[in-house]
Amino acid sequence: MYKILTKAFAVFSLLVAAQTGFAAIEVHEFKNDIDRQRYQSFIDEMRCPKCQNQNLSGSDSPIAMDLRNELYLMIESGKSDQEIVSFMVERYGEFILYRPRLSPATMLLWAAPVLLLVLGAILLLLIVRKRRRLAVEVDSGLTQQERARLDALLHDDPQSKSIDNNNEEKNK
Repeated sequence: MYKILTKAFAVFSLLVAAQTGFAAIEVHEFKNDIDRQRYQSFIDEMRCPKCQNQNLSGSDSPIAMDLRNELYLMIESGKSDQEIVSFMVERYGEFILYRPRLSPATMLLWAAPVLLLVLGAILLLLIVRKRRRLAVEVDSGLTQQERARLDALLHDDPQSKSIDNNNEEKNK
């Protein structure tokens, strides 16, 4: 009995998995290759209004199918690319375009990367200047004798030994 149930479950699972193979495939006949390429570029470049971030070619939602059919009809009727894009934007808004057009409403979207780069460069410049200023302030906290000793040590000056000896004698 167990073997029969296992085989029945396996057959049922295969039938359910095979159902995805019966999904409808849209076939559109075009007059020429240019129209077919235009159609393909439109469905790749336009976003499905229902799906979160999926283009029309990758979406199986009913509205995506309707939009693909609408695109096909508009291309077949001889509409220009600009007319098709205007129609879609008028109906669904700028959201339908993966690359929104430059307009006052999308100016920040297009300018944001440049603005962030410039602000980052300015911020980096200010940080570097502040650190240099702090380094100079730390150095200026030394007395003349300490500064002379530091210079002598850095340059390995024989005079540094006499300065060290003088300081040692004063400390005793």
